[in-house]
Amino acid sequence: MPPMRAGLLYIAAAVVYDIFTKGPKMIRATTIICVRHKGRLAMAGDGQVSMGQTILKQTARKIRRLHKEKILAGFAGATSDAMALFSRFENKLEEYRGNLSRAAIELAKDWRLDKALRQLEALLVVADKETTFLISGTGDVVEPDDGIIAIGSGGPYALAAARALMAHSDLSAREIALEALRISAGICVYTNDQIVIEEL
Repeated sequence: MPPMRAGLLYIAAAVVYDIFTKGPKMIRATTIICVRHKGRLAMAGDGQVSMGQTILKQTARKIRRLHKEKILAGFAGATSDAMALFSRFENKLEEYRGNLSRAAIELAKDWRLDKALRQLEALLVVADKETTFLISGTGDVVEPDDGIIAIGSGGPYALAAARALMAHSDLSAREIALEALRISAGICVYTNDQIVIEEL
């Protein structure tokens, strides 16, 4: 093998080694926004999953319908952690017969107190026709004042855009969520325009 090619292969191997052993390991996934407006609820999420500065996937689905499709849930953070939380949250919904408030509070309590769950790096937004909550591993269960909540690396951009659109346009909840996520995708490098929207 020519010396120059061998040198390039060595550098490439060193870079890959650094990414997977020393670099940031948390998989960043995202922007999720939930908008409640004019009697409708829309939750939107982008499709990008990144590790460090590398895009791993562009069409991830970060929003799910739970409990007989009456509840929407979206996640931001490490994908495997979010899947574990979705599963735990579904169990809570079954246990409390679809009572979103009770299930959210009990999940937050377990998440804060359980040693294994405390290691999970993700945030959840959950919503039904009446209520919306952000759930975190610190035990927070937050209901937004204005019907809009956003999480993830592009969350602040999407939140600001959605608030402006709600105040100064006649757009529907779905249209506001879509436009806010498009604006976020144009600013945040961890957010793309492969958008999935679910409505209630």
